[in-house]
Amino acid sequence: MWLLNFAHQHKLLRVWRLHTPASVSAVRFQVESYHFSAALRCPEDRRLNPGARRRLSVQHKPADRQERAAQSGAFKNETFQKRYQRRGDDCRVSAELRKLCLEDFPADKEMQRRQKSAPASKAEESEIVFGVAPCLLALTQGRRKAWKLFVKEGESSRRASVIKVCEEAHQKGVQVHRVSKKDLDKMSSGAVHQGVCLQASPLRYLTEDSANKGKDSSLPLWLVLERIQDPMNLGAILRSAYFLGVDRVVSSLRHSCPLSPVVSKASSGVMEVIGVYGYENLGDMLKMKAAQGWHVVGTVGPEAEVPVTKCSDFQMTKPTLLLMGGEGEGLSQELLSLCQTLLTIPAGRDLFPGIESLNVSVATGILLHSLLHSRRLSDDENQRYLLHHRHKRN
Repeated sequence: MWLLNFAHQHKLLRVWRLHTPASVSAVRFQVESYHFSAALRCPEDRRLNPGARRRLSVQHKPADRQERAAQSGAFKNETFQKRYQRRGDDCRVSAELRKLCLEDFPADKEMQRRQKSAPASKAEESEIVFGVAPCLLALTQGRRKAWKLFVKEGESSRRASVIKVCEEAHQKGVQVHRVSKKDLDKMSSGAVHQGVCLQASPLRYLTEDSANKGKDSSLPLWLVLERIQDPMNLGAILRSAYFLGVDRVVSSLRHSCPLSPVVSKASSGVMEVIGVYGYENLGDMLKMKAAQGWHVVGTVGPEAEVPVTKCSDFQMTKPTLLLMGGEGEGLSQELLSLCQTLLTIPAGRDLFPGIESLNVSVATGILLHSLLHSRRLSDDENQRYLLHHRHKRN
């Protein structure tokens, strides 16, 4: 009798599902399946013989099975979306509660304060400047935004040079932290840091529009660098250019090393003082300067099969651009074709094959000294010429 009643109820449910909406039917299907399964798992069902259990299993048609699967999938998808929405709301509320809890703890307040003092976005990305001179000049020149100064703990922090850096950082409101040598080695990637590292914003190449218009000398000399890729060479070149009195340093942006902390250390901090101008197309800049009356001077090796002038024989008489090419290949053919004069450094002896050239930073220093010496001679001659004519007038 119980079996007949159950089969009759099941038949009525199937007829009712054919005349109801899909969503309601899906819910009813879940209820039906639950009660059906519960009936199979109840203790009374265990007394049934295997034959009766087989009669309890409902045989569905293939089409009916597909309909049940589609309805079950739709119901599960809807349930999952509701659960996911509730879970997102719970996460949002949890985050707010977590924030309220953090504000009640002084230790977490200190952590939040430290996080605010550190760079928090790409607009405030930072790098580690290392070395006494680069850190000191980075603080005094103000071209970087500094956040933290790390000093090696121990006796080395009592050196006069390190104390001067710490005093400058204190005046600028930069936090000073005592750390181990191991930490400094990790910050500087194993480079010579001299017990001092500075977390600061990076330096970029200047553009013609963003740079300050400084006054050049009466006979300016610009140093133009193409494809210098070694940061140690670039740092040494900047140091020589600053020491000898170059009016401006220009570099190609493509295939050139960035203005990194390694360059600053190799320049003994000169990179923090002078700006380096970057150009996407050096050729256009050289053409414009040549049209304005500048002298475009290139450099080649002594073995070049083109007319060359010894650097000691060159006399600088008008605004000049000195071009230096990168390691190995030198100047590109495009820039060589724009040069009005090609200079070379003669060797003082017969050279063995493979060592006929100089390092680019050394060659740059020699050429700059030669050109700037000729400029001083020209200035002296001009002064004597002016004094002579003034004497005649009197």
